[in-house]
Amino acid sequence: MANGGQWDPISLPVRPGLYLNFVEAALAAITGGPRGVVALPLFNYTGGAAKSGEFYTIEGEADAVELFGSVNAKPVLNVLQGGAAEVLVYAVPELEATLQYVDIRDQYEARPFNVFVYPQNVSPDEQDATKAWVERNREEGKHFAWVLGGTSEEDADPTVGNARSVRLKDKYIVNLIVGGITGAGDEIESAVYATYIAGLIAGTPINKSITYADLPLADVNKRLKNSEIVTALTSGSLVLVNDGKTIKVEQGVTTDSDTSKRGKIRIMRARQAVATDIPETAKNRYIGKVDNNPAGQVALISAIKAYLQTLETNNVLMAPKVELDALRPSVGDSVFLAISYVEVDSMERIFLTINV
Repeated sequence: MANGGQWDPISLPVRPGLYLNFVEAALAAITGGPRGVVALPLFNYTGGAAKSGEFYTIEGEADAVELFGSVNAKPVLNVLQGGAAEVLVYAVPELEATLQYVDIRDQYEARPFNVFVYPQNVSPDEQDATKAWVERNREEGKHFAWVLGGTSEEDADPTVGNARSVRLKDKYIVNLIVGGITGAGDEIESAVYATYIAGLIAGTPINKSITYADLPLADVNKRLKNSEIVTALTSGSLVLVNDGKTIKVEQGVTTDSDTSKRGKIRIMRARQAVATDIPETAKNRYIGKVDNNPAGQVALISAIKAYLQTLETNNVLMAPKVELDALRPSVGDSVFLAISYVEVDSMERIFLTINV
């Protein structure tokens, strides 16, 4: 069953299922579950009970240490400390390096999760391959974010991290370009600290932003100047800053950002929720079970509208509207719906004019 994938108006999919498109308002006139799960592959898991090629769902520190050993469990613990409800760990078999990454992506493709992260830095070639994997899965109806970072050497030069953001520009990708310093004085490169950020994103409600989220660090491994922070944000980079008191996320952005707009993690996660939840309901209650007549169409519309109104009540979106698509007749086994709503962002920039 195809579920939640995109559909082309001039080449409709053949398989039964629910298909959806996000159409930006500017293009509309022309072209007319559980959350909080982080997917984390582990390459090193000796010292515990984990077996090669197996998946493990981890909800607590004790389970992680028992399965992967105290040293190798560290990436898993980072994700949990970030706030994730669960970590879906794959014990990666010993294969040739390129085949390992192919195997990782292939294995995770059939598993549900919300955020994907590697435990360490990966090569530019594997970054490009993972970007293509994220894009293909989105087109096929599987929606998840990918969080990555770089090496300590790359963190030292923000232009390198920004170039990575531009190369990996995508509304579902988050690129961290600054790492941290622990209370003990140890450096954590951004590729490693990406595991904590993945947990933070997964654990943050979809009606909240990670902007200005406090982080359990003593310092950052690279303090950026104001001009460097601005350049990083417009490049689509996730930046950590030391504000003199605490370490914070400067702004929750994806790599789909430029000088005119920021791609927001909050907006991305809300879209992923809609793109996952509506197809799941349709699959379970409507596809193949309801007549395609006015009564059946009203039932489907009412269910989707009720779901969107729930998101509206929780400040995820505003003014939801669901109706039959006036441009495409719903006949035979096909139903075309037009859904619109206004995405709600967090208040992140406050401008004051003070008259004295």
